[in-house]
Amino acid sequence: MSDTGPQEALTIGFIGLGRMGSPMARLLIKGGHRVLGFDLAQQARAHLTEAGGTAVHSAGAAAAADVVILMLPDSKVVTSVLGDDAVTAALAPGTIVIDMSSSEPVRTRELADELAQRRIHLVDAPVSGGVRGAEAGTLTIMVGGDADIVDRVTGVLELLGRPVRAGGVGAGHAVKALNNLMSATHLWVTSEAMIAGQKFGLDPEVMLSVFNGSSGRSGSTENKWPNFILPGGFDSGFGLRLMLKDMKIATALARAVGVEPTLGDEAVELWARAAEDLDPDADHTEVARWIASTTN
Repeated sequence: MSDTGPQEALTIGFIGLGRMGSPMARLLIKGGHRVLGFDLAQQARAHLTEAGGTAVHSAGAAAAADVVILMLPDSKVVTSVLGDDAVTAALAPGTIVIDMSSSEPVRTRELADELAQRRIHLVDAPVSGGVRGAEAGTLTIMVGGDADIVDRVTGVLELLGRPVRAGGVGAGHAVKALNNLMSATHLWVTSEAMIAGQKFGLDPEVMLSVFNGSSGRSGSTENKWPNFILPGGFDSGFGLRLMLKDMKIATALARAVGVEPTLGDEAVELWARAAEDLDPDADHTEVARWIASTTN
């Protein structure tokens, strides 16, 4: 089954049916694939069944597939899942494992080498676009892996969004972390500017209109502030602590290759202060509210 072309119906194991994983699994089902889904939460498994998938009760059962997709919190959990005895036994030679989690690129390369010894292929494919992108199938997917292996799963990834080839194994996770370091830094300074402008008496809608037609434009001015912050929902679907985790991965990567992440370190420190004060499940856009609350 491992050499099945990407246009054919596949059996896909999907491990991690959270806010992102659940809608992604539904899109794969709509695309004609058989999805074996596992999550620790019974409700998540039930939602998969309602969508036409097959809920299984262990990661090992989900790993008995042509392609196994992981949508998990971090490298530690990914390593734990792939090291589970039942998963190890279920992964047949030739299986393609796609890690769509926000993992550490160095650890991703190590895992790829470990799996390769058993003729199992690892592709890293983290995403950007949040829950809305997962639901709409418009995620940006940053893909790292051997070109011939990536070719075989491109059809699967295209059901979820826009795959962009970043390079070899680990490249996807590297560029995702660097992207989120930039995104977090944009959001912080945008929030400071927006709050300062409002205190001066400027209309926030006018400010955003100006910024989005000028050099201050970013994802924060075009999306996060108008859609999640100004309306007061703070519900982008991406957690503050997940953002902070990615930022730390990015600064560690920079330091490992000899680049001193001066501004990145400062941004990490600021986000860490907000994380200490906000709820554990706070959305990352809530940093804007935190900045406003700490401004005299």
